[in-house]
Amino acid sequence: MELYQKTIHEINDLLDKKEVTVTEVTQAVVNRINAVEKSTDAYLSLQTEVALEMAQGLDAELSVRAQGTPLEGIPYGLKDNMCTKGILTTCASKMLYNFNPPYNAEVYDRLSEAGGILLGKTNMDEFAMGSSTENSAYKKTRNPWNLNKVPGGSSGGSAVAVAADTAFYTLGSDTGGSIRQPAAFCGVVGMKPTYGLVSRYGLVAFASSLDQIGPFTKDVEDCALVLNAIVGHDAKDSTSLNLGKIDYTQNLKQGVKGLKIGVAKEFFGEGLQPEVRKSLEEAIAIYKTLGAEIVDVSFQHLDYALSAYYMISSAEASSNLARYDGIRYGFRAEEYSDLVDLYKKTRSQGFGDEVKRRIMLGTYALSSGYYDAYYKKAMQVRTIIKADFDQVFGGCDVLLTPTAPTTAFGIGEKTSNPLEMYLTDIYTVPVNIAGIPGVSIPCGLDNNGMPIGMQLLGPILSEETLLKAAWAFEQESGLTNLKAPLGTEV
Repeated sequence: MELYQKTIHEINDLLDKKEVTVTEVTQAVVNRINAVEKSTDAYLSLQTEVALEMAQGLDAELSVRAQGTPLEGIPYGLKDNMCTKGILTTCASKMLYNFNPPYNAEVYDRLSEAGGILLGKTNMDEFAMGSSTENSAYKKTRNPWNLNKVPGGSSGGSAVAVAADTAFYTLGSDTGGSIRQPAAFCGVVGMKPTYGLVSRYGLVAFASSLDQIGPFTKDVEDCALVLNAIVGHDAKDSTSLNLGKIDYTQNLKQGVKGLKIGVAKEFFGEGLQPEVRKSLEEAIAIYKTLGAEIVDVSFQHLDYALSAYYMISSAEASSNLARYDGIRYGFRAEEYSDLVDLYKKTRSQGFGDEVKRRIMLGTYALSSGYYDAYYKKAMQVRTIIKADFDQVFGGCDVLLTPTAPTTAFGIGEKTSNPLEMYLTDIYTVPVNIAGIPGVSIPCGLDNNGMPIGMQLLGPILSEETLLKAAWAFEQESGLTNLKAPLGTEV
């Protein structure tokens, strides 16, 4: 196995034993990027020379130490909606084509303190609005399992970088499934933590009450290691939870004997791809053999989640994106007659179609005469759905669902039908509405060899339980660190 194909914990062991250097590890990943990036287009910008310089500096430090910390010297990628001082942060939008942030996102600072080596910023749907990474203003990212398929979105670039071995791990943001759905499509592990567990300071906002940063990794143990580094209270984020430090690797391998795993019929209804259903049934059987108790649970109001999500997220997007006016920073239209014309032309030319669609929907929902009928009603539905989850978790520890109703679809297949595209998030958006954690892990392949994702959900702050359940399945099924059929050269 090549160095770039290994997991974080495998590389960490090699570094501790002095069998490889950080420079050798980083160079291996840089070589991999040079070989496959033109085919996958996972990154919007790269800083591989800086990464190699950092690696050499770390080697000098580690030469006089017995061992490093778990993420020290491990190259990673960052979704391009997280601020990085001195490095372009575009949100894959023409509107921020030249934006150089004056400060860092908290998660970037934490990974830097942990010794992580940033390789570059990954592609995404513009302002995180999309489910396929086809809404980027700059390029379309391709799924390494089949280059004619989408990688999912909006964090598609981050998922592909891990799946194609052009990063050992990446960070993405999840507003309605934007970590878990691309993780499922690309056959990697993706986790959306409890709302407030990871600081959102420096994350360019889409929908502030729903957005959450989380990791993409090659296996569950790596997910726990990255989570250890980024979780923690941040005074700069008013929604940050003030909790003590947790080691998510401590109870990872304890098994699931006696764990109650809920299965809800509402997640297994019409529109579920037969191979996805079959893989989930096989996963349930594996959990039974491991000693978990499978229980039937039910939701009353889940059918309203998708509608409520798009109303709430669009309303918040309308408010958050009002700042992009061509006056203070970013794109500005070149020809205009007055201030109003400047605003109009800047926003018309700077935003893509999907962003405009959501801004208009959100502005309408918040407008006088419609607020009570749409936005207020959606917020009331949100409260009801949260109560639904509370009731379900009264009878089980973990909820097992599909991550997405199908495996990855073809590039261009759904771009002309926004409603059909929105339905790909039907199993992920309720999680953000309730603010609970969720993780997607591979649970099989369909008849065309495309990855299938299984989603595990738990009550607020149940990340330890979710990772324990995910690790147990991963080990028993053998579906760990899957390799996309993308050769060293394409």
